[in-house]
Amino acid sequence: DAGVKDLSDLHKFADKFGKKMYGIEPGSNQLMMDAIADPQFGLDGWQVVESSEAGMLSEVGYEIKEKQFIVFQGWAPRPMNTMYDFKYLTGGDKFFGPNFGAATVTTQVRKGYLQECSNVAQFLKNLAFDIDMENVGMGYLINDGMKPEDGALKSITLHKDRLDAWLAGVTTFDGKPGLAAVKEKLGL
Repeated sequence: DAGVKDLSDLHKFADKFGKKMYGIEPGSNQLMMDAIADPQFGLDGWQVVESSEAGMLSEVGYEIKEKQFIVFQGWAPRPMNTMYDFKYLTGGDKFFGPNFGAATVTTQVRKGYLQECSNVAQFLKNLAFDIDMENVGMGYLINDGMKPEDGALKSITLHKDRLDAWLAGVTTFDGKPGLAAVKEKLGL
């Protein structure tokens, strides 16, 4: 809201940020260090504070609560995207890749598997996750301490319409509609 929208804006607010960027584990912050070293941003004297993901997010939570400026390493999918109200800075394509690093979620199987199992192939063709769903689902595991099965069930229960798309054209072993079987099994 103050006008920091791009990496090139950081130098204008150096005192507000304390000339610090918060990172995660040592060895995982090179891209931030490279951005600091790039003369186009005017970040001479800035440093990356390395700790851990939990340590960084603790600092983020505190600074946001105190309505202070903070710049940190963020990525998706990750629950931080639903826990905190923040914006990704533009201008970092050279370091992080286009479209803020272009996070995607994909499914992979061994060569030939889809030809051998056409029903599974149909399911995998239908199966689609989005980053928002992944952010929330990872939060169930990381923040809420849920078992993966419980987190997945909660996600599906809150978004039952996804099952319709995921199971379109998928059948049980005996050829019955897969959607009805799954809904019955899950109590939906």
